[in-house]
Amino acid sequence: MAFSLAAFSYIIALIIDAFLIFFVSFHVIAFDELKTGYKNPIELCNSLNLLVIPEYGLHITINVLFLISGQWFSLLLNMPLIIYHLWQYYHRPVMSKPGLYDPTSIMGAHVLQFYYREGWYKLSFYLLSFFYYLYGMISSFMP
Repeated sequence: MAFSLAAFSYIIALIIDAFLIFFVSFHVIAFDELKTGYKNPIELCNSLNLLVIPEYGLHITINVLFLISGQWFSLLLNMPLIIYHLWQYYHRPVMSKPGLYDPTSIMGAHVLQFYYREGWYKLSFYLLSFFYYLYGMISSFMP
């Protein structure tokens, strides 16, 4: 049983992915609360915008580790979401603070539904990634 850079990358990826699952589940719960009317849109956007940059940074950190350790398939699996994150942040509404969510337009039916579905898609991606990283960690320990 050898401890390699690939095993270290997968261990760190598991830990970071657990945080990403928490962030995205918080997004899904917050949008559900907004949809049902329990939450104020300004309060919601202020709390969610604080998590956008850390989420993107953590996801990119995982992939930098995969790049350094030569885990090309794991990197390839994550590339579409990284490209989507960069595209989405580049095309975000003009705001004074960093983030994606604009309180003036979040209550639109299509916008709210889009962010709600996006949260579920990202949650399923991060959950599947978690189990893939677990498999990758175990297989990197095998000789």
